[in-house]
Amino acid sequence: MKIDSKKYPLPSRFRHHSSPNLYLPLSELKTIPDYYPPLIEEIRWNDLFANGKAPDALDIGCGKGQFLLDFAELNPDLNILGLELRKGPVEWLNQIIKGENIPNVAVIWYSVVNGLDFIESESISKVFYLFPDPWFKKKHIKRRAFNKKFLEMINKILKPEGILYIATDVSDVHNYHLEILNSINFFRYELVNSDSEWKLPRTNKELFCLKKNIEYYRVKVYKNL
Repeated sequence: MKIDSKKYPLPSRFRHHSSPNLYLPLSELKTIPDYYPPLIEEIRWNDLFANGKAPDALDIGCGKGQFLLDFAELNPDLNILGLELRKGPVEWLNQIIKGENIPNVAVIWYSVVNGLDFIESESISKVFYLFPDPWFKKKHIKRRAFNKKFLEMINKILKPEGILYIATDVSDVHNYHLEILNSINFFRYELVNSDSEWKLPRTNKELFCLKKNIEYYRVKVYKNL
C-alpha cells in the first residue's frame, strides 16, 4: 500500500529508537516512565477488526508499518495485528488505518516482553519478527526480546501448522537467533535464501538493505508436532 505522505505526514519527532526501558518487562523496572506502553490482559477484537474476529497474523515491532499494510492489502481475508512499543508510530498508523478504512489491520501500543496472554492459544497462523533492534553490546543483550521465554509464547499462540518468520541484517543477531532456536526442542527451522521461498512483502528495512546492497538473513520457524 502506498502511503500518501501529504495526507499522512510523519510526525516531526519520529525517532527510530526509543528508551531502553521499553525493552524490559514492567516487572523489572523500579520506576515506571509515563511513556511505557500499558499492560494488556484482554482485547475485544470487534473493537479492532471489521469482521470482529481475532487476528490471524501478528507483526511484532511493526515500526512504520509498510510491511503490515502491504500484508493486509495482499491478504484481505486475514486479520493482522501489529505490536509497536513506540507510541508515535502507533498513532500515525492508526490515522492511516482509520483514514483509509482498512478493515483487516490494527496496531496497538505494547511491549511484547510483557507476554501475549491476550491472544488465544493456537490461534495465529503467522508471526513476523522482522529486523528487530540489534542491541549490539553484550551488556544490552538482555534487551533483545528474542529468548526462550519469547519462543515459548510464540509456540503457545501458533497454530500447529503456523510459521514464525525472522529477519535481520546483523550477522551476530542472526547467529544469536539460531543459537536460541538450537537450544529448544519445540521448533525446527530452515534458512531462506530466495524470495520464492519467503513469499512476503518487503519491509522498509529490507528495501533499504537491497538499495544499499546490505546482506540480510531470513529464517522460517515451524512447530515440532
